[in-house]
Amino acid sequence: MTLRPEAVQARLLRLEEVIGQLQELARLDRDALLRDLRNLWAAERGLQLGAEVLFDIGNHILSARFGAPAEGYEDIVEQMMAHGILPPALRQRLKGLAGFRNLLVHDYLRLDPEKVVEYLQRAPRDFSEFAQAVRIWLDGLG
Repeated sequence: MTLRPEAVQARLLRLEEVIGQLQELARLDRDALLRDLRNLWAAERGLQLGAEVLFDIGNHILSARFGAPAEGYEDIVEQMMAHGILPPALRQRLKGLAGFRNLLVHDYLRLDPEKVVEYLQRAPRDFSEFAQAVRIWLDGLG
């Protein structure tokens, strides 16, 4: 597999769209967010999509550039840090995102709305920092 920077860039643009929507939702009052099922569902979907794009970008980079496909979602972020793409502090903040993504997709009956609000408060910053780190790494390939 060959690294396709344009494919990564397209996904980074999509991630930025998601970040913008998550930022709007994060500005809502916590109680209002929890009472309005439409906004809560929008937050859930945005968080799921952001996580999916993040993992997709990471898996593409790892497979294409390093020949090291990840063993799971959590491993993607770990390997990206090991290859110097992500800083350790961001790796630490993204820890658990894979499990949360799996809850959103597969175990939604157990999903705690408070956890959605918690992730919503930090995801825009974490996703933005991820996108910035990937862009810096791509620029360094130049």
